[in-house]
Amino acid sequence: MKRNYTFIPLFLLLLVAVVACSNNSKSTTADSEGKKPETVVNVPQFDADSAYHYVKAQVDFGPRVPNTEAHKACGKYLAKKLEQFGAKVYNQKVDLITYDGTMLKARNIIGAYKPEAKKRIALFSHWDSRPWADADPDAKNRYTPILGANDGASGVGVLLEIARQIQQQQPELGIDIIFVDAEDYGPHQDYKGDHREEYWALGAQYWARNPHVQNYNARFGILLDMVGAQDATFFYEIYSEQYAKNINRKVWNAANDLGYGRYFVKEKGTMVTDDHLFVYKYARIPTVDIIQYSEETGFYENWHTLKDNMDGIDRNTLKAVGQTVMEVIYKEK
Repeated sequence: MKRNYTFIPLFLLLLVAVVACSNNSKSTTADSEGKKPETVVNVPQFDADSAYHYVKAQVDFGPRVPNTEAHKACGKYLAKKLEQFGAKVYNQKVDLITYDGTMLKARNIIGAYKPEAKKRIALFSHWDSRPWADADPDAKNRYTPILGANDGASGVGVLLEIARQIQQQQPELGIDIIFVDAEDYGPHQDYKGDHREEYWALGAQYWARNPHVQNYNARFGILLDMVGAQDATFFYEIYSEQYAKNINRKVWNAANDLGYGRYFVKEKGTMVTDDHLFVYKYARIPTVDIIQYSEETGFYENWHTLKDNMDGIDRNTLKAVGQTVMEVIYKEK
């Protein structure tokens, strides 16, 4: 009898063990089958030499001030490049009234990729240049138009290179590259009247109220402004913090992960009246502003001066900004 009592528990233990192993095996299989393998996104490599070429091509037209032949010629060039890079191109030709009553023959130029896609990202830069070097240290230069290599052309050059890359490899989301006009026709520093925020970014204000397609929406936007100077630093712009804080973090984290932390500083900067403000205000699209700023010099040291030329453009900065933006748009799902 003693042997019987011993045999039965051993048999039961073996049976329980077999069942347990079977259950564990099923659980492991289910877990492995339930997990989808992570998709590795191969982000294209941004070509800084190419972007530099596109910056120079704009500067070679001369100052791109609305109502000038240089402005008209550059507008044709930008629309042609976007078309060449496979975008569906929209042109918004519109008369805009400035702070002093001047009528500008303005043109917003939009290149859309995957225009049928509902999920979209908007990338902005202004393509006009300042009609006066009103911050120039030499007073006699303060009514002379600037070339705007950094303030205007750098952001456009980066976006043209991104457009070229998109033609070769499309991100999952639809992308709109939006070149807005008449951003920099705000009041001269000597102007004695009111200096209102709505006197700036006239093209962006028009686009935000009248998008290139009806009921347009984007998940978020990124604005590039003065993104080409050597050793530039980009801080969290304050309007961006208020209206698109999570996008600020997304972009700056991506930059730091890529090793560009010396450019993209994770600290608050200043509040800038720029195109992104009106994109949020009128189109309700949360948009961040990547714009050069430092506590020592404020904006770019040659901002609104005759020295804003190709001598101030650095390929390393173009690369840091361009690769960061591409990292964000290609990894968005």
